Formats: sequence, C-alpha cells, structure tokens
Amino acid sequence: MLRTIASTGPATRPQLSASLMFSKPTMSAAVSELERYDLVAPAGINRGSVGRTSITYGLGPNAGFVVGIDCGTTHINAIARGLDGTTIATAGRQLVDTSAAERFLLIEDVIERLLSQFEARSMPLRALVIALPNIISASLERMFGREILLPILERLQCTYGAPVLLENNVNCAALAEYHEGAAKQRSFAIYMQIGVKTGMGIVLDGRLFRGFRGGAGEIGHLPFPWSEKERPMWQQVETYMGSAALLERAAANWPEQEGKPPESTSDLFARVEQSPTARAIVEQHARDVGNLAAACVSVLDPQLIVLGGGVGQNPQLLPTVRDVVKELCWPVEVVSGQLSNQATVLGAVRLAIDFAMARLLGEEGKPAFLYPGALTVDQISL
Repeated sequence: MLRTIASTGPATRPQLSASLMFSKPTMSAAVSELERYDLVAPAGINRGSVGRTSITYGLGPNAGFVVGIDCGTTHINAIARGLDGTTIATAGRQLVDTSAAERFLLIEDVIERLLSQFEARSMPLRALVIALPNIISASLERMFGREILLPILERLQCTYGAPVLLENNVNCAALAEYHEGAAKQRSFAIYMQIGVKTGMGIVLDGRLFRGFRGGAGEIGHLPFPWSEKERPMWQQVETYMGSAALLERAAANWPEQEGKPPESTSDLFARVEQSPTARAIVEQHARDVGNLAAACVSVLDPQLIVLGGGVGQNPQLLPTVRDVVKELCWPVEVVSGQLSNQATVLGAVRLAIDFAMARLLGEEGKPAFLYPGALTVDQISL
C-alpha cells in the first residue's frame, strides 16, 4: 500500500482495495497501521457521483524525504524530494576550474542551502545519494581526493543521521532516463554520455548493472587506438571523444576564411548549417560516436541507446550514429536524452527514493555502496 501511494499518488481505501485486491478488513488494518506510524495521512476528501464521500490518503510526514546530489566537474546540483517524487527544493552552484578535492568541500554548503529552503527538521531524511564522475567501489581505491571525501561523508552521516550512498554520475543519468526520460517503457537500455567525459550506464528492468567492482560501463577505458601501427593508451577513448579534444581538432583544421574557430561545442554545432568545416567535423564525430555505440551494442545487445551529455544529446548526431550502428552490427533504436543536464541529479534522487523505500519495506535487491560503512561492511542491499 505504501509503495502504491508513493508511486501513483493519493488514493481512497476503495481505490487501493481495487488496485491491490485487498479485502476491506485487510485494507482497514493496513491503513490503521501506516497511520499509526505517520507513514500515510489523510490528504483530502473524495466526493462520489451519488454524494458519498471517502478519505484520500497520501504519504504522511514520517515518510520523509531524500536528497540527490550531482557533484560534477562544472557544477553541483541538488534536489530534495518526497518518496512520492514530489520536488521539495533545489539548489545548485556553478564551478570554475575546481579540483576534485575542492569540489568535495562544497557539497556540505550546497546541502545546507538546499535544506534551508523548507522545514527539513519536521521530516526524517531517509537517504542522501551523491553522484560523482568516478568509478564507485567499496574501497574507492581509484578516487582522487579520497582522503578529503571520506571525512565529509562521515560528517554528513553524523549531521543528518541518514544513510549516505555514492554512485557513478552516468549510472544515475541512465536511471533517470529510464524512469523519467527517453527510456521509459523499455526493459533494457544503455545511456551513453558524450561530453567533457565519456561513459555508459546500463539499466535492466529498472536496476543498474554496476559490474563486479562498480566499473561496468566505463567505455572511456576501452583500448584505443587499436591497429598494427598504434599502441592503445590509457583512457584514450575518453580523451579522444571528449569535448576538449573535439574543439582542438576543430581549431587545427579551421580555415582562416571562416573566421575564428568555435570556442565551445555548442558554437561548433550552431555553425553546421553555414560552415562546411563545422559540418565535416560534426559528421566525423558522429561516426566516432557510432563506432563506440556499435561496440557497446555488440557486447550488450540493448533494446535502446540513449545519447546524452553536453555533446551526445545533440540531435544532429543521430542520423549518422544510427547508420554506423546499423552498418557495423545490427539496427538498434538510438535516441537523444530528454533530461539534458538534469539527468544525473534526477537519477541520484531516484536512487535515493528506491533505497529509502526498500529500507522502509525491508526488501532486498542488488548491492549498492553505502559510505562510510561500505569501507568495512562492503555492500548493502538495494
């Protein structure tokens, strides 16, 4: 009953009975118990067509709220939502040339500003999820600035008394597109982020596939280049596909008669209609994205590919990416992401809701990493 109200909104007892196929005594007992714990509460009166009235029940104050945070390379965005997905508050901060360690130090400030916008103390904070552009594992052995992040996670847990989870940013974006964006109604989708960095999130039947060490989808680590004359370099896919390298290639090939080279990827895409050079550069990048997508399709055979990120979400890439995938493996539906730069933070808050609900209901699921406890107990169920 709690899950039904959280996912579909307030409902009357008769509506819940019909939806869940519960008898009236069973429904009455369930409502009474959840009301006793303040997990559900009357939300209004429903008037029927023959004059009868019934109480509509929604989530109660003790259902609480969750917080999702996108701690990216250029920004920190945060959202507070109820377990029914209702947005309570948002906060954000743009970053300029900030190292990972310095970014971590700003997380607490953004959370404090977020919670100051509403009466946060009147409801329990059920979970806090932070999305980072890193491989997330139990030990965080590959995390630069780990020695700074861990004390921050300790303080967050002590200050707010809520579980703190970490997740990869692209995984979160994939989860958001699955629940709220382009991958809705699909059972198996992959989300490819093409922007400042390159990555992939894999969602199967609503669950993230993280791999054994949390590194599933790290396509930036694929061996590249790969030929008889060239030796693969570490993270060369991410370097080559990144927006900085794209702009460097554009500047190196930009003819003087077309003026100043584009200074941003949005500027580059905006010039495609008038500039043959811009058109050729974008077309080549689309082929490169198509090559990468084909490699992912050949391994995973997804139902859908969602292209996201600052570059990948541009619909000008779609026709060529689709053609290359079809040419190199087999046709797969490829679409642009619908959530733009909000995908990661929306995915983080969705993960927090899923975790909070599972914990309330005592459910088990696939493992996720909880901090700082993950350093000693490894994993929790989610």
